[in-house]
Amino acid sequence: MTSIYEELRIALHGIWLRRWIALGIAWGVCLLGWLIVAMVPNSYESKARIFVQIDDVLADQIGIGGDRRRDIERVRQTLTSSVNLEKVIRATRLGDNVTDDKQMQAAVASLNKRIAVVSQQDNLFQITGTAGGGGRNDAENAKLAQDIVQKMIDIFREENLAGGRGEMTDTLAFLDQQLSDRKTALEAAELKRTEFEAKNADMIPGSGSVMTKIEAARGEMRDVESNLLAAQSALASINGQLSGTPQTIAMPGVAGGAKGALQQALSELGSMRARGLTDSHPDVISAKAQIASLQRSASAEGPGGGAPNPAYSSLISIKADREASLVALQSRKASLMAEIARLSAQQYGEPAVAAEASRIGRDYDVLKEQYDKLLRDREALRLRGQVETERDAVKFEVIDPPTMPASPAAPDRPMLLMLVLVAGIGAGCAGAFALGQLKSAYSTTGQLERATGLTVIGSISEAITRNTRLQRARRLKWFAGGFAGLFVVLFVLLGIEMLKRGMVA
Repeated sequence: MTSIYEELRIALHGIWLRRWIALGIAWGVCLLGWLIVAMVPNSYESKARIFVQIDDVLADQIGIGGDRRRDIERVRQTLTSSVNLEKVIRATRLGDNVTDDKQMQAAVASLNKRIAVVSQQDNLFQITGTAGGGGRNDAENAKLAQDIVQKMIDIFREENLAGGRGEMTDTLAFLDQQLSDRKTALEAAELKRTEFEAKNADMIPGSGSVMTKIEAARGEMRDVESNLLAAQSALASINGQLSGTPQTIAMPGVAGGAKGALQQALSELGSMRARGLTDSHPDVISAKAQIASLQRSASAEGPGGGAPNPAYSSLISIKADREASLVALQSRKASLMAEIARLSAQQYGEPAVAAEASRIGRDYDVLKEQYDKLLRDREALRLRGQVETERDAVKFEVIDPPTMPASPAAPDRPMLLMLVLVAGIGAGCAGAFALGQLKSAYSTTGQLERATGLTVIGSISEAITRNTRLQRARRLKWFAGGFAGLFVVLFVLLGIEMLKRGMVA
């Protein structure tokens, strides 16, 4: 700790011995630094806050409200778009020296870096514009910063909000034109489909198509086969009952039997033909079957016989009915099989017609879907436009108008001036210390002993006369005056800076 303290005292002593060199370096550094600070142009910053109501209760209620985050981002991008920045440049003093497109692009890029749009809340935005340099004085730059922000607000109000309704009108006109084109194409496709269906009615998918007819015939075939099995089973049951039932029963004094029943059946058949029934009629077919059965019974009965058995006659009648039903079902089955074969041959014989029908139907469905979607979009957009026009869904309001800056936002000149003074004093001390290290002089006997490794017997003190003291006191005053002059110059520069700011305000 003692050696550090000793080294510090030696360093300070060396600086003090070369204090005039340190003062000269400090003045040089301070003058150069203050000159550089004075050459840095001031930049002035103007701020404004605007309120943009993006959402609307009615729009959200009817389901046409947009994405709020996307709308906020759209507001930010609109405010700082290249088109708007170019209009700002042309409407302010920024465009005084812009003569060609290249200079305009450079001016737009520079202005884009000096403008900031910050969303403080969902619908509240702060616009900050900065202006500086450009050969303009401080008052002109302060006014320019305010004009930049004001012009951005005016452009956004005039073009973005009013232009949005014009854009809505143009969009509706475009959708109407697209709907008209789609309607014409849809009508042509519908006419083509109608003509094709009229020409190839059997091949068009639907209620009268070949495939539908085949499926219907197969369904009816399944029903006929089921009924046919039931009829065969019922006929077999009747035959079993007939085999165990006698045709006649012996009754004294009663004639008739199978022969009598045969005569009655022939009489009924004659009566049917007299009514105009043909041989294909189910009742005629049943009567003929009954007569054939009675003829066999009458032949087997022989002469004489007995009274006909009523149960047997009833079973014969039921059997005839069931045989007739069985024949009818077999005939219907054969007819259905022929119809299915014919339809199948027709289906596989015209594949090109079926493919063409599918293609025409597919084209019509695509056009119909596109037309319906465009119609829904047009109606939703038209409703949104009415809401925005009548309800003014997007509201714009300036909360805080652009401020007139009274002091520069950058640079912080007072702070820079003081930092230059500190840097100048530090540079002077560092320069004096460095010179002290370069010279082979020793401030104390201990330093000399350490440097030479020899024992120092003693030291001789400096003898100071009266004139020397007076001369040193006078030089000390000069040094103090020179050092104080640095602070005086600093205070003068700070006063000038405050005076300039007052002139701007």
